[in-house]
Amino acid sequence: MTDNPEIEVSRLLDERGFGPFQIRMLIWTIILGMIDGYDIGAIAFAAPHLVRDWHLQPSDLKWVLTASNIGVLFGSQLMGFVGDRYGRKTALILSNLIFGVLTFAAAYSTDLTQMFWLRFFAGFGIGGVIPNIVAINAESAPRRLRATLAIIAVGFVPAGGALAGFASAALIPRYGWPVLFYIGGIIPVIAALGGTIGLSESIKYMALHKSGQRRMAKLIAAIRPGFDVPANARFVIEDELQAPSSNPIYLFRNGMGLITPLLWLLFALNLMGYFFLISWTPTLLATAKLPQATAALAGAALQIGGTIGALVLCWWLQRHRFLAISILFVLAVPAVASIGYAGLTSATALLAATFLGGFLVLGIQSGINVSGALVYPTSLRANGSGWELGIGRLGSIIGPLLGALFVGLAVEKLYIWSALPFAAGAIVCFAIHALNTARLNADPKLKEAQ
Repeated sequence: MTDNPEIEVSRLLDERGFGPFQIRMLIWTIILGMIDGYDIGAIAFAAPHLVRDWHLQPSDLKWVLTASNIGVLFGSQLMGFVGDRYGRKTALILSNLIFGVLTFAAAYSTDLTQMFWLRFFAGFGIGGVIPNIVAINAESAPRRLRATLAIIAVGFVPAGGALAGFASAALIPRYGWPVLFYIGGIIPVIAALGGTIGLSESIKYMALHKSGQRRMAKLIAAIRPGFDVPANARFVIEDELQAPSSNPIYLFRNGMGLITPLLWLLFALNLMGYFFLISWTPTLLATAKLPQATAALAGAALQIGGTIGALVLCWWLQRHRFLAISILFVLAVPAVASIGYAGLTSATALLAATFLGGFLVLGIQSGINVSGALVYPTSLRANGSGWELGIGRLGSIIGPLLGALFVGLAVEKLYIWSALPFAAGAIVCFAIHALNTARLNADPKLKEAQ
């Protein structure tokens, strides 16, 4: 017997399979994801009411609608680093505290400048949620469910955005637009405090860090009751080649030199179209003389479609990854282009079109959030995902700004133009699929890890 017996963490997870530990982790991260989605979407549903109450033109909102995305540009990378350095749980709790406090403060904004800065700094926290809920689920699941559990958790982010739409339609007529930010401020703080007790850390993160190994016996007991952990055990993640550190330079090593920047471009293209849709849809439809409640429900249908898309497509995305996402990009082009025309037809056609657009576009986003993270090992996963979302946020900034630039166009023409990023995304995603397939075929161990 060796002095330091090895415990293979991936094998331990595979042998136990899906159990209560993963269920609890999934429930917690679904809750955190929905809260994140609510806070992302709240400003879009408040926007038509700001136009009225503050006597603005819709184009005046362009910087307020992009403010949190500018913050996310920095926050995703910062909180990705925090997640890889100090733990996924720590990053998630800190993220919720940051954007919870600042969202609550936004309820007291009296002009665009105040709202911009509060949304900007809230973005630092908002940007930390998705990279870390992807990492914490993928690293706590058996191999056959790594992508599936992460996609399910991320898939509920747009459901939170839908809740903002329903809250807007139900509560704003009675309580005014600040109610959206009261809700979006109080709940994340409560969730963060509860998560300090109820949320577990990623087992693979703890296996890589000596500070976490003292807690490994308790965590393994939750995953595999009765498993005897020797006091001097050494934990290894046997199916991954780890980077020496979480330095972003390692995102370009091991065949990732071209894949990493293409992933950044892919995120930018999808987020450009996605954030145009969620930021401008309620305002554009209200401007097109549709009732504000109908416009809010159309925005909610977009988000609900995204959650259902992620849940329905998760098994297919788990199996085919970037190839499946390429197909979704192609389908998204006519779906998004049809939204403006549907709004001219009937409320039913509009809700169906926005639902389908969300099903595809947000299904794509859930897929690339997870597939993009799983190309990196545990030591780089939150950091790699954070850089993808951070650089990709350039697209989320450009999308609403372009919407403001072309807001004078007829609504049906505007949605046709908004479909172009998805056409480009199909080409880029297929290139990533081809490059990553070649990379995995050249190294069987990489293929096993994904």
